[in-house]
Amino acid sequence: MERSRFVIEASEAESKAEKAGLTVMQLLPSLVNSAQKLARPPISKYHVGAVGLGSSGRIFLGVNLEFPGLPLNHSVHAEQFLITNLSLKAETHLRCLAVSAAPCGHCRQFFQEIRDAPDIKVLITSSSDQEFRPLSEFLPNRFGPDDLLDKDTPLLLEPQNNGLSLVNAIGSQLVNTGCNGVCACDQDSLKYEALEAANKSHAPYSGCPSGVALIDSEGRVYRGSYMESAAYNPSLGPVQAALVAYIAGGGDGYEEIVGAVLVEKEEAQVKQEQTARLLLNLISPKCEFRVFYCNIGMKRRRIDGES
Repeated sequence: MERSRFVIEASEAESKAEKAGLTVMQLLPSLVNSAQKLARPPISKYHVGAVGLGSSGRIFLGVNLEFPGLPLNHSVHAEQFLITNLSLKAETHLRCLAVSAAPCGHCRQFFQEIRDAPDIKVLITSSSDQEFRPLSEFLPNRFGPDDLLDKDTPLLLEPQNNGLSLVNAIGSQLVNTGCNGVCACDQDSLKYEALEAANKSHAPYSGCPSGVALIDSEGRVYRGSYMESAAYNPSLGPVQAALVAYIAGGGDGYEEIVGAVLVEKEEAQVKQEQTARLLLNLISPKCEFRVFYCNIGMKRRRIDGES
């Protein structure tokens, strides 16, 4: 499997399964080992791979990411990578997944943000039990969105629009600069990409959506949206989500990231600026990082079917 290939289209998935004499669901465990090889865990050296099947029939890969020199909570778990990968491709539901090791409590909780999470089927390839079992068996008596949100609030992976708009340019802040060839037009484009990511952010608990857009040395752009958990701590920051997009989109060394923009509310109770700056400064010191602030207009609920 190619290094940069983190999505298998439905037609190809069906073809692979047919050749192997399997259903697409049964094919997932056979792809986990290939996914593990794509992980980036320089601290633990423990490679985790997760392979999921979306409702569209596409197969998605997830791997764990670690960043030496930073607190461990900056890491991205393979299951978080997987869900972010689905979100990036507008996949609205995860049907089942195979994972190389049992999901930790952190990830079992993060899965709860998906509608009908208890019914998601999970298979652990390192276990002697090679059966898909519902997530409810891994996390009984769950705590999640149903405990805090009304039924009309869009959940993770569901279409949503936070109704954000940028404030006057005076409200922007240049956080870090470097002579790296990022032109003004790139930065201007990036702020709207980051705004789009913020508009898709899942932040129903804090009401503090945010988004990050990255640009690499070849001018390719990668977006990431903040995703909250009802249990707070498993929430995934927008810069980590953007790094998932970077890797899933074929990005190689982090030093190739030359520009980044964060969009968030200026008076937000949950702010991403300092942690995003810390992470980007470590992995790509020459990356030019800007922050732009946004306002929330009339918030819309479900937008299913909206163009």
